[in-house]
Amino acid sequence: MERIIEEIREELSRRVAVTADRLADRTLAEDPAYAALLGRAELRERIHHNLAQSVEGLVRSARGLPVELGDARATGTLRAEQGLPLASLLHTYRRGGRLLWHTLTEAVTAHDPAALPRLLPLASVLWDVVDQLTDAVAEAYRRTEAARFDRDRERRASLLDALLDGGGPADGPAASEAAAQLGLPERGRFAVVVIGSGGSGGRGAEPAATGPRVLWRVRADGETGLVELGRHPLESVRDLLAPLGVRAGVSPVVEAPGDLARARWLAALALRTAPASAGPHTALLDERLPMALVASQAELACRLRQVVLGPVLALPAEDCRVLLTTLGTWLACRGSTTQASLVLYCHRNTVSNRLRRLEHLTGRSLSDPAHVVELALAHAAVLQRTDGGPAPAPKPAAVRPPHRPA
Repeated sequence: MERIIEEIREELSRRVAVTADRLADRTLAEDPAYAALLGRAELRERIHHNLAQSVEGLVRSARGLPVELGDARATGTLRAEQGLPLASLLHTYRRGGRLLWHTLTEAVTAHDPAALPRLLPLASVLWDVVDQLTDAVAEAYRRTEAARFDRDRERRASLLDALLDGGGPADGPAASEAAAQLGLPERGRFAVVVIGSGGSGGRGAEPAATGPRVLWRVRADGETGLVELGRHPLESVRDLLAPLGVRAGVSPVVEAPGDLARARWLAALALRTAPASAGPHTALLDERLPMALVASQAELACRLRQVVLGPVLALPAEDCRVLLTTLGTWLACRGSTTQASLVLYCHRNTVSNRLRRLEHLTGRSLSDPAHVVELALAHAAVLQRTDGGPAPAPKPAAVRPPHRPA
């Protein structure tokens, strides 16, 4: 088999050059990825070299020697770095293998048609060589692509950290440059999401085709999402997170990348208003400002608890629980004793008696709006301590002055 290759080497070399021309023209005409990456001369030279390597591999295999794969690996690495799709690269290699077989048969036929049967055993050898070269190309390509993906991921994480951690001027060039490299506009509508512990994670969130874009960052201190809202309302973040079953805090909308560090802090504060005991929940800061105010001032929250609700907290545990639950329910029902009794499954007079006892203990009147604000904030402070830190809030989104039920 090796002998017949040597007999036609000169003719084969000429025909391989013609095959390289044909394959280069065909590749550029049919594959836009190649056409966008390489000119004809460069592609033709590379194809010619690959075909020659295949012939050399065929000769080495016929001698029982291993095929040289270094050039194939180098090609796979180079094309991965250039961004050529792997499918395009492998298709050209396999097409080259088929054309090389036709070139071999033509060269043998031109040299000595009677020698053609001697070529047939080389068919399986050639395809084994082509498979080895193709596998080497693909392996090097994937290894390079994985390394590039890791570099891109680390770079993207670093850019997100620069925006979400801040440390520079609000509208400084560093923030604008980081935003530009992440594909974010210099001015727009952005928000930040902070995911609570114990959830499934925000990275699984797949926005709808028309939904907002989210860039997720996972670190030891938690998971954060930078949301590019565009024209979408802030409430669309709720729809994005709803299927994930997570606790999350959402910042208000900001317009410049330099404001994202502050937005991240506000999103974390919003998360602290969402009780872990309440399960999956998305808390928008602007809907929970009174509770956020309490959560942001731990020392004052402690003082508020003691000054306003100290006598209640000093009661036996069950009595304390009943009064605090009644107060929280009454607040959630916007001051309706009737509605609170339905929620608590007890008589309206029972609720009224509990509330009068609470007024007596605290020295605050539920008919005084200023006292109601104090009680609501103190109740939020109690809940945040019960939930394990500066966090929870009662279920109502905001505290409103009560009205007397009819």
